Parts: sequence; C-alpha cells; structure tokens
Amino acid sequence: MCASAILVPSILPNSVGTPLSHTNQELNEVYLFATFKEPEQDGLRFAYSFDGYNWTNINGLFLKARVGGGIMRDPSIVRGPDGKYHLVWTTAWRGDRGFGYAYSVDLVHWSEQWFIPVMEHEPSTCNTWAPEIFYDDVADRFIIVWASTIPGRFALGVESITNNHRLFYTTTKDFVNFGPTKLFFDPGYSVIDGFIVRTDTNYVLVFKDNTRPQRNIRVAFSDSPVGPWEDISPPLTAHLTEGPCVVRIKDQWIIYYDAYGERRYGALATRDFKKFDDVTHMMHFPPGLKHGTIIKVPKKQLDYLLRVSKEHSVSE
Repeated sequence: MCASAILVPSILPNSVGTPLSHTNQELNEVYLFATFKEPEQDGLRFAYSFDGYNWTNINGLFLKARVGGGIMRDPSIVRGPDGKYHLVWTTAWRGDRGFGYAYSVDLVHWSEQWFIPVMEHEPSTCNTWAPEIFYDDVADRFIIVWASTIPGRFALGVESITNNHRLFYTTTKDFVNFGPTKLFFDPGYSVIDGFIVRTDTNYVLVFKDNTRPQRNIRVAFSDSPVGPWEDISPPLTAHLTEGPCVVRIKDQWIIYYDAYGERRYGALATRDFKKFDDVTHMMHFPPGLKHGTIIKVPKKQLDYLLRVSKEHSVSE
C-alpha cells in the first residue's frame, strides 16, 4: 500500500461530571454507543443514552461480521457529510493485515462488507487492531488510525517482538480509494487504541500505553490531526485500562474507557485535557460493554433502532 493506493469496488447498499437533566429525552439528538459483545465477537451492537451518563443496551445484532477472520471487535463509527454512517472494525486477533469496513444510511441496512488491506505491504505484520475513524472537516477527508506490530521494526523495550505495537494511519475521501499507509505515532514504546479529538484550539490523541508496567491511558497534543504528537501526559487511568473514546457533553469532554482488569467501564471528565476528574461513580453502564465509539444521532434514529430491535429481533 505504500507504493500504490487500494481500490475497493463500488457497491450500492441492499463517533466537570454533571449529568444532564432527564428532560434531555426531549432533545433532537441522543448518544449512541457502537460496541461488541464477548465472548461472541460476532458483530455490531448498540447502547444509547440521553445524557451520556446513563446507558441502556439495544437488544440484537445489527451487523454480523463476515470478512477477514470473521470477528468484530472495537467498532468505530462516524457519520460523514454525505449522511452515511461509516464503520470500521478489528477482524481478527492475529494474522489479518487489514480491517473491516461497511456503511449504512440507517444503521440497520448495511452495505456489503469489505476487507481493507492496509498492511498488506508488510507481510510480517502480526495484527491490525482497533481501527478508529476521524472525520477531518478541514481537509474534508477521513483519517483511520490503527495499531500494528511489525517484528523487528521498532525499539523493543520490555515487550515481546510480536507485541510491540505502533500506530499507523491512512486517509480516504470516499472509502474506495485509500492513501498510502504511514506511521502515525511512535513514542518509543508499544501503543494501541488511538483516538483523535479536535478541540477549539488543537488536536488531542488519547491512546493506550501498552507497555507491561503501564497498560493505561495517556494523551498527547498536536496542531494537526496526523501529528506530530507532543507533550505526552502521565497516566490518566489505573493499570489494565484501554479502548478510550471521547464525547463532548456541554462544556466538558468525557473520556470513556474499558477497565478490563476490573471488568467494568470507567470515565473521566475534562475541560482542557490537562486536569481530569474521575466520574465513573456518576455513570451507569450495562454489564459487558466493550471497546467502541460514541456518536450523536437524531432521536428518530434511536426510535427506529429500538423499533427494529423489538419488532424484528435482528438475527443473532
């Protein structure tokens, strides 16, 4: 992919600590969490919230994974300026040199699934984990960031040669043609789970320090959504935390994360990505929630998902 762009054939279809008032149910937008379920890892599931603090599962499987290794982990979804919901996901724990992609106009009826081979040019690649979509409205493009290990490519540190991840990225305007794969972030140690945030003044990268002594979440800063990333923070979370996703609620940013060591979800609130408050105690997450992304959707979209879930029981 470094030498040439990927072409995907065209197919038509078949993202301190004060909860909002319950009256937000009357608002036009709600929060939708794209997630997956363990141990099945079989496809796309949703949870929703009116305030970003109290979450409820939507029953059913809304897209069954079929490409690559045939699983779905770490779903990342964004709504583009064309109104389509674009979804990418991890397709295998090991071996796959790309990620899954599909799109939808209503989150129920999905396009054909494609496997996007972003690491095909690196045949020794061990994995392609947690692809994350960011829409860059300045350049009118989508940036997709993921973690891969290329044995022997980077300083090893304390990690094994097959667990020494760095973040890479590609860009696209149409999910048909993709730019060359490039290195996105190499802080000198293993990192995964990169999530880009655009603030009013700069860009923030929220990521997992995947080194064995740490296994926690940090942030870094840049004037560009593709780096270079600087001013890496100390750890923000405890040991064995990962999968950050970020949403703005009123004048705060909420960082949700998977505290997998304790088998629960957690959350931090911040206004500037410098000072953070743990607001986990104010959250209500359904059991089993896993790494995904949160977007705002019209209330009528949620109503449709709930109706489909109740009336048609999307096939498991």
